[in-house]
Amino acid sequence: MSEHPAIDEKRMFLLDQQVIRLEDTFGDDDLILDLGGGGEGIIGQLRGRQVVAVDLRPDELEEIPPGPIKVIADAKKLPFLDASFDVATAFFFLMYVPHSDRGDVLKEAYRVLRPGAALHIWDVTIPARADRPQQMFIVPVKVELPGKTVQTGYGVPWDGREMSAEAISLMASDAGFALLDMVEDAETFHITLVRPTQTDKHRRPTDGIDGHTLRGQADRT
Repeated sequence: MSEHPAIDEKRMFLLDQQVIRLEDTFGDDDLILDLGGGGEGIIGQLRGRQVVAVDLRPDELEEIPPGPIKVIADAKKLPFLDASFDVATAFFFLMYVPHSDRGDVLKEAYRVLRPGAALHIWDVTIPARADRPQQMFIVPVKVELPGKTVQTGYGVPWDGREMSAEAISLMASDAGFALLDMVEDAETFHITLVRPTQTDKHRRPTDGIDGHTLRGQADRT
């Protein structure tokens, strides 16, 4: 792990630890694009050489356990051809992207995915900072992978990083994605999106979603 400057605890808004149970639903032939895939490289730990991990920071890519292909790149301008990937992931990545740039990241993910391919987003709900004195938003996370557990945490400057599952889903729809599933659990969420095929483009983004799909929201009503 790379060393990071110590942060005054009085500046931190610290959530309770969140637990993510990550199922391996990827195919053995899938080429997986992992946006912001440096650091612990959770998706890379799951699928190794099938993963192309993209990160702006070389030091974060150096931390990834052996296996994934490592690419230094900006997620707003990916160095890949159209329709290059079978699936894409963003595991606690969009929280690091300023609100104003998230739409561009989603459009790029759409571009490099083949028609019919999915984008999986795991992330945390970040409320507006308002008049809170804390400047950093921190979320400790326990990731339960098949056969092992990873203890980690993610933190960002709070201003300009507000985020919700609904807001990300709307941005994704504007980028061209269709929503397949949205699950909210405690303070985190998992959104599954798909780049429609030519046939699917005649459907609305929310067509085909049954009453159980938005189960996280339903549980809160």
